[in-house]
This record gives sequence, structure tokens and C-alpha cells, in this order.
Amino acid sequence: MRIGVDVLGEDEMIAANRGYWEAVVESHFDSDFYEVDKWLSTGLSMREREEDLLGDLTDKDVVHLQCHFGKDSLSIAAAGARVIGIDYSQTAIEKARELARRVGLFERCSFEICSVEEVAVTFVKDLADLVYVSLGAICWIAKIDSWAKAVDHLLRQGGVLFMHEVHPLAQMVERVDGNWSLSGDYFEKDSPMIDESEGSYVDGSDDLGTFKTYIWNHSIGEIVTALTSRGFVITHLEEHSWTSFLNAEGMTKSTNEHFVQPDGWVQLPLSFTLMATKR
Repeated sequence: MRIGVDVLGEDEMIAANRGYWEAVVESHFDSDFYEVDKWLSTGLSMREREEDLLGDLTDKDVVHLQCHFGKDSLSIAAAGARVIGIDYSQTAIEKARELARRVGLFERCSFEICSVEEVAVTFVKDLADLVYVSLGAICWIAKIDSWAKAVDHLLRQGGVLFMHEVHPLAQMVERVDGNWSLSGDYFEKDSPMIDESEGSYVDGSDDLGTFKTYIWNHSIGEIVTALTSRGFVITHLEEHSWTSFLNAEGMTKSTNEHFVQPDGWVQLPLSFTLMATKR
């Protein structure tokens, strides 16, 4: 990962990112990382912690932003909600629709090709009781305010945003010689962090070739301010020393499927959970 100004403009960088997401769908769907077969065999269950925080979702209208191939969207639908999954990857949406038919939830869970930036011109206002955002979503958005605008557009008054995301500090550190080392900016910048590597973040995807992708960091303060400036009230904000994927070599998997930092490491926040209500 490096920081720098590329010759590409923002639209071209977003197009490059979209090309990456188009290319990795099949590899992700078949990977041990996403464990689709295990998820299918256990009844499409949501993560226990999310169930506790979200409560009863029966007949709630939910929009899942940046849904990828729809696994989490369908878990929410299986819990009784009516769900719209949104993603800018056509390949991902086609896979999500195929999966919805396979599990018999196509009538409760629809999928639409749309970027976050296009939400306000694609969907009517006040559509949802809940907007759901999960790990590795907002780093693909150049301006956090455009994301907050989409959330505001979608939610009804009294509606709730739920997000469990990669902590911005985790986006800017890496393990070097047994210690955490800074390798990026904490705050949102016009110039993104640039990653050029083989495959994607799941094992076994190296044969996909090399991709150059562009991600933008957004601080906790920038996320909160983008929401509160639009009248949202933050009702829950919790930082976690664990994450749901392997952030660095040497981390271990706990009994509840979280990857944790071993004793002896400087403990950093690796993910966070935020809930906000639209007033």
C-alpha cells in the first residue's frame, strides 16, 4: 500500500475499482473466506452480535449498501426483513440474484446495480427503516459526505443506520519486524492509498492477475460529523480490538470467529460498530 497522486482522475480511479470488483466475484463466492456452503447449511443465519444489536427485523424495510454478492443481504431477509441490496458491480448483482433464487428469498430480497453516489437519483426518498453497511465498504468511497447523503436519502425519520466497519486506524498500519508500523493517512485525503497486488484479499485468488485499486480513509470523526451534520443522533459507537478477517500475520482466530491480536502486541482498534438514528 502506498500514498500518492496517480495520473488518473477520481472517476477513472472509481472505474478501476469497479473493474476489480467485477473480476473477483466468482473467486470470492467459492472461497473459504466467505464460507457460502457453511452459511447455506446453517440456515442463512446472521452474525449473533448483529442480531443482538438490531433486534427483531420482521417486516422492516432494509437497504444494504455495497452488498457484493448478497450473502449478508439474504441473511437479513431470512430474519424477516424486506431487503434491497445495492452494488455497482453488475457481476456481483447477477450472482446475488442467482443466490436469492437458490435460497427462495427472491421475493423478499431484490438486488439493484447502483453506486452509492447514484442512490439519490435512483431511489425514492425515505425508503428504509434500516440502512446496513458492513466491513470494507466505505473505503471505496472518495468522499464520506456523499455516502452520508445516500444514507440520509434512504432512511425514513426514525430510521437507523447500522455499520460494522474496518477501523480507519487499521487501514493505515501494517506489521513490520514484529511491530505495528504506520503506512497511510488517518484522515480523508483527495489522494487515495494505492494498492497494486495479485488477486484479492481472499486466499486462492492470485491467478486472477494483478490489480491496482484505490481506497480512501475516513476518520471516526469525519464519519460521525458527516452524519450528525445531517441531523443523525449517534446511539452506539464501539471500537473493537478484533476483526472478522486476518488483518496481519500472527493474529489468531477466537472461538467466536473473530481474529484477535495476541497477548504482547500493542492492542489497536481494528474494527468498529456504529449505530445512528435519523431525526
